[in-house]
Amino acid sequence: MKLTSLASTAFFALVLADKVPWERLEIDKAVLLILDLQVGLYGLARDFDPTLYQRNLLAHAAIGQIFDIPVILTTSAQTGPNGPLPKEILEMYPDAPLIQRNGQVSAWDNEDFRNAVRATNRSQIIVGGIVTDVCTTFLALALREEGYSVWANVEASGTTTELIRDISNDRMRQAGVNIVSLFYIICDLMKNWTFEPGITTILPWLDTYYPAYGYIARSHAAAIKQGSIAPGELQLISSANGSLELD
Repeated sequence: MKLTSLASTAFFALVLADKVPWERLEIDKAVLLILDLQVGLYGLARDFDPTLYQRNLLAHAAIGQIFDIPVILTTSAQTGPNGPLPKEILEMYPDAPLIQRNGQVSAWDNEDFRNAVRATNRSQIIVGGIVTDVCTTFLALALREEGYSVWANVEASGTTTELIRDISNDRMRQAGVNIVSLFYIICDLMKNWTFEPGITTILPWLDTYYPAYGYIARSHAAAIKQGSIAPGELQLISSANGSLELD
């Protein structure tokens, strides 16, 4: 009986997911939400390595800078144990609206926050928050109900366990929320390395916030500028015609 129930749930989730068409992120339609990424709540993000997660939340915040899209910040009861947003994020956006909610668990229940989102006249929402199962999920579901397209940055939301993270992402996915990575968001907004912002501005940004790709660029640049082919390397690559000769 349990297996049948699980199979049925998975089937209907897939059917629902197929009803949500693929939509591309667009710079002129997107707004970035920095949702309850507060220094007190940070300790609840136990489904990530803490060093990695600190980098993730700062990278999420910096999306607004590299693409020059509207940014809205909000906090939940920041005078209590939840605490303020990290100073690095506040310094990124000294002029962005900061909605300090005084009791509302879901950001969408706060009138000032709703007005700030609507004032952007943007239809695509990029969000990441602590904790995934409450802050991110509550808001994402409310935004979907209001007709917004939502991209939840899976690397920028954190919660207490991997189990809770997974069931929360499943719940959002069933409602048509796009559960995506930081690199997905960056590449979909950029679209083409030859656009602006493109490779000239994106590569240094990635080196800071997504070093896995930054170091690909570093190693390639170092090889071109000062490298030489080591014995055995020619066997690993080929030229367009299938061979490569040393000068």
